[in-house]
Amino acid sequence: MNAFNQTELLRALPYARRFARAVTGERDSGDALVARVLGAELPALPPRLALYAAIAAAAPAPAAPSGLPQVQRQLLLLTALEDLSLADAGRVLGLTAEAATAAVEAARTALRAVTATDILVIEDEPIIALDLKRLVEACGHRVVGMASSEAEAVRQAAARKPGLILADINLGRGGDGSTAVAKIQQAIDVPVIFVTAYPERLLTAEGLEPAFVISKPFEPLALAIATYQAVHGGRAPII
Repeated sequence: MNAFNQTELLRALPYARRFARAVTGERDSGDALVARVLGAELPALPPRLALYAAIAAAAPAPAAPSGLPQVQRQLLLLTALEDLSLADAGRVLGLTAEAATAAVEAARTALRAVTATDILVIEDEPIIALDLKRLVEACGHRVVGMASSEAEAVRQAAARKPGLILADINLGRGGDGSTAVAKIQQAIDVPVIFVTAYPERLLTAEGLEPAFVISKPFEPLALAIATYQAVHGGRAPII
């Protein structure tokens, strides 16, 4: 039996679900991975780290080789998306400090060479929208549309068929980003990253939840690795 009490595990569970979804690239498979590790023995680490370690160990290997080895992808997700120190991320993955440092440096270099995709940005704040555009273009992607309202987002998605959507939730008078995404996904199958100041609205275990959530303010590296995982999801890049 795991030594953690229920309160400790429940407190760590939203983080574990976010990590698992990012590792697998999908909401449902990520949640299934969390359910599986909760029924098994967890390693002797603090609760949150223990869940991360169990998820990392149980995550299926990519069906085909992708641009980043699995340990490098997991290390970037832990440090950039989950905001762990490199030392704690190394503990989760069973790496020495030296190995973790070498792996994360190699991973950051490799991110610059990933396959590009077309991105639609849904954001009502012009400065934030331009910042997102600049950052994803620095990662090698193409921004094919920038929408500030729900209706505009749906129109642009239908016209431009993006390979990835970056969306805020609160679009002010322009509506709701999650509603826009739901309408878009009725017509096209496209991965979505929510970049929001309200992540708790998307991690409630109620209703339809996304696979990728980044909290504002965000680090550029967090956006880069989330974009990589959303596009490839552990699969081989399309060339």
